Amino acid sequence: MKRIFRSFITIVSIIPILGFGASKTEQLRIGYQKSDPGFVLIKDSGKLEKRLEKIGVKVTWIEFPAGPQLLEGLNVGSIDLGTVGETPPIFAQAANAKIKYIAYKTAFPKSEAIIVQESSPIKTVADLKGKKVALNKGSNVHYLLVKALEEAGLKYSDIIPTFLPPADARAAFEKGSVDAWVIWDPFYAAAELKIGAKKLRDGEGLVNNYQFYLVEESYTKNKEVLDIVFDEIKTVDDYLTKEPLKTAEILSKVNGLEVEALELSHKRAVFQTQYLTPKVINDQQDIADTFYDLKLIPKKLDIKSVVWIPENNK
Repeated sequence: MKRIFRSFITIVSIIPILGFGASKTEQLRIGYQKSDPGFVLIKDSGKLEKRLEKIGVKVTWIEFPAGPQLLEGLNVGSIDLGTVGETPPIFAQAANAKIKYIAYKTAFPKSEAIIVQESSPIKTVADLKGKKVALNKGSNVHYLLVKALEEAGLKYSDIIPTFLPPADARAAFEKGSVDAWVIWDPFYAAAELKIGAKKLRDGEGLVNNYQFYLVEESYTKNKEVLDIVFDEIKTVDDYLTKEPLKTAEILSKVNGLEVEALELSHKRAVFQTQYLTPKVINDQQDIADTFYDLKLIPKKLDIKSVVWIPENNK
């Protein structure tokens, strides 16, 4: 299990180190994933660039394959801001990354699940004992897997974790190289609709599946920039909520996923961004404590110590 933590601090080969010549007050380098509808739509519209240009700030977009790599980019200084699921910040903080939580999206637990092939003899999570389970190392679904196994009376050591990014995991899942796959939307929706995958357990009643916005710790002084970013995020949140089909059509052109899968993923998500509350901080602390108890991270963490709370929100 310690390999999971070690792998996080060694993910550097794919990180695009750029933009070091400009002052932090003159630039905003945003890390994003193609599976994140919010930032993809903001990037597509170009409105953020126009607004920030008026105050002398240039926006650069840098794509990452998943949350752990994005936060490593944040730690080494190649980006200023990014958004990831619940688990990557835990591993990042444990690796002494210089990060600050600045906002979160309301819980949407139905948007991640443990799935199996339609013809699989596996009927319940308890049937996963001794089976190969694919998941992205250190991602939000890692905690879902831990809690689902616990609920079913199994230990994490009772299954064989197979660490693969979404594209490779889907290929292994379709070929039958793994017995189950723990995955998030829109990849989860695509597996349901295109390959007939069936759900063993989603996160409802088990995990929160928050999405967090984080910055490199020193960037919090740029509140004017962050306020503009949040204003654009909230506009896009409203757009995604009201127009699941229209936004799915836009995103399909970017990430190549089917419109139907994207529309389904939008309908079961909740798009509402706000500053962190005491409850959210405590929920994230529970994940950190669980991972420490499982020896997935090497030390106890204090989540509150890396949460940014604007002066007017204290």
